[in-house]
Amino acid sequence: MHGEYKVPGGKLVVVDLEVDEGLITDFHLAGDFFLEPDDALADIDAAVTGLPIESDVATIAAAVREALPEGAQLLGFTPESVGTAVRRALVTAPGWREFDWEIVHDRPLSPNMNLALDEVLTARVGDGRRNPTMRIWTWDSSAVVIGSFQSYRNEVDPEGAARHGFEVVRRISGGGAMLISAEWIITYSLYVPASLVAGMTFADSYAFLDDWALQALR
Repeated sequence: MHGEYKVPGGKLVVVDLEVDEGLITDFHLAGDFFLEPDDALADIDAAVTGLPIESDVATIAAAVREALPEGAQLLGFTPESVGTAVRRALVTAPGWREFDWEIVHDRPLSPNMNLALDEVLTARVGDGRRNPTMRIWTWDSSAVVIGSFQSYRNEVDPEGAARHGFEVVRRISGGGAMLISAEWIITYSLYVPASLVAGMTFADSYAFLDDWALQALR
C-alpha cells in the first residue's frame, strides 16, 4: 500500500507498507523532508512496523515520537504527518491528479444564487453525481455573507447594511462574516469527494485543500 501527504507549508511525506494479519509490516518512509540524524529514518520505520492497522494518527505519531533519538530534528514534517500518510495508505486515498476536474466560471450572479449553487454543487459532488469541481464566483451585487453558525443579531447591523446596499445571506459552511463588494471580490470553492482528504482530521483537510492556492500565490 502507498500513501502520500503534502504537509501544508512543508514537505511531501510518502509511505509504503504491507499488511499481514491486521498489522503494518515492511514499512518504509520517504519524502523530500529533512531529518537529523539521518539514521533516525530506520527508527521511524521500526516504530510503525507492527502497529495494528486500526491505529489512528495520534497513536502512530506517538510511536514515532517515542522512537526518535534524543535531539532529533524533523524539518518540513512531523510525527503526525507520518500518521496521516499511513492512514491515507490504509484507506487507499487518491491524490489530486487521479480525478477529472471541472472548472465553472460563470457570469456574475446574485448573492442568493451564488450561495444556492454552493450548496447544490457540494451535495452533487459528495453524492458522486458530478466530477470534482472548482468554481470561481463573481458577484452582481454587494453582500454580507455570514457563516452557518453565526448569530445574525450579533454580526450584522441590518440598517447599516441596507443603507449601503448590502444584502445579508448565510452560507452552508462555518467561519466568520465576509464583506462582499460587487465587482471587486473573486471567490472560489472546491467541491471534492471525501476520499481526497481520507485519513486527515477535519482541520488538516482545510490546510491541505488550501495549500495549492498558497503555493500558487507565492
